[in-house]
Amino acid sequence: MNRSILKVVAAASAMTLALAACGNDSGDGDGGGGATDGGGDATPIKIGIIADLTGATGDVGTPYNEGMLAYIDYRNADGGIDGHPIDAASNDYAYEVPKAEQLYKQYVNDGVVAIQGWGTGDTEALRTKVANDELPFMSGSFAEPLADPEESPYNFVVAPTYSDQMRIALNWINEDSGGAGEVAVFHSDSPFGQAPVADGEAWIDEQGYDLGYASYPMPTGANFVGLLSQAKSQGAEYIVIQHVASPAAQVAKDIKDQGLDMKIVCLNWCANELFITTAGDEAAEGHMLVQPFAPVSSEKPGHVTISAYLEEEGESIDDKGAAWVQGWAVMDVMAQGMAKVLEEEDEVTGPALKEALETMGAIDTEGLIGDGTVEFSAESHRGSTSSGVYRAEGGAMVEVEAGATP
Repeated sequence: MNRSILKVVAAASAMTLALAACGNDSGDGDGGGGATDGGGDATPIKIGIIADLTGATGDVGTPYNEGMLAYIDYRNADGGIDGHPIDAASNDYAYEVPKAEQLYKQYVNDGVVAIQGWGTGDTEALRTKVANDELPFMSGSFAEPLADPEESPYNFVVAPTYSDQMRIALNWINEDSGGAGEVAVFHSDSPFGQAPVADGEAWIDEQGYDLGYASYPMPTGANFVGLLSQAKSQGAEYIVIQHVASPAAQVAKDIKDQGLDMKIVCLNWCANELFITTAGDEAAEGHMLVQPFAPVSSEKPGHVTISAYLEEEGESIDDKGAAWVQGWAVMDVMAQGMAKVLEEEDEVTGPALKEALETMGAIDTEGLIGDGTVEFSAESHRGSTSSGVYRAEGGAMVEVEAGATP
């Protein structure tokens, strides 16, 4: 089934684009951003999607991409944006920055008006080009510099930054520990993994918390017993994990197998149902999850919209996790910005979309992101600072606190 003009291209190689010619496809942007062609037909709004389906973060990158594409199909089936369908090219870059840069060039040549990206390394590598090309860029990365318009004028971060998530995690740990505890941060040995580490240490100092704090890059391998041994020597009672679900689940298994009295606090990309199912209910039980995007178990209003769409497709929302919902929600924020442009102008361009996002005020996400709204300004592209906090209980994500902020 595909009722929209959405074109999902080349999953594994990610290097060959096959974009259908809709409207003016000259690559100079004319006709590709929602203008009306000479015959009076609404032309498509072109966007490019850089996805990780087969790389190091493909376990969560794949459902994120699926949720994003589902939203586009849903929106196009409902008439698009003011009659203009979203024309999206989605390609796998396998978490390799050079491939992301090649895809970006292809998308620019094809005349896209915005980009949906993925990783921290590639998003940061592209931000200067994005600014020069005046292309609004949202991604799966929530690194704090991306929210600063002075550093990243065309990047928009729809949820709490990784650093804000770390601050929320440390606030919870400080309270749970009674004001004194040892924290070990296990993180991907990548720009994504390193993004919140220094800010977490600074937060402990700023707040005057009596928390020990040490960080450990996570090696590739079958288990993390050696890393946990180092954390045990530190006296760590809490393990904050800045990584994706699969390695975090292995840490949970290793904690259980070693009989260690340690509590995991996962940030965004391991704070999901995949962490629980991969670790197993018993190993995951009691661990904490800082997740800005509402999992299906939290039953927010936006889940009703998603459920109705999926039922039409013969699917069930119960089979979709937080990463899937996240892709849907991020694409919705971008689409609402495009709708705002078309309320006031006849064409979606990069600069017009940037201005709309900065000036349109609160964007209603139907409870799917943070406290339910996302809002940008010319001074800040940090859309939200609030996140849900969940506990793994009985194989499910149970909401402990809604709208937690630093």
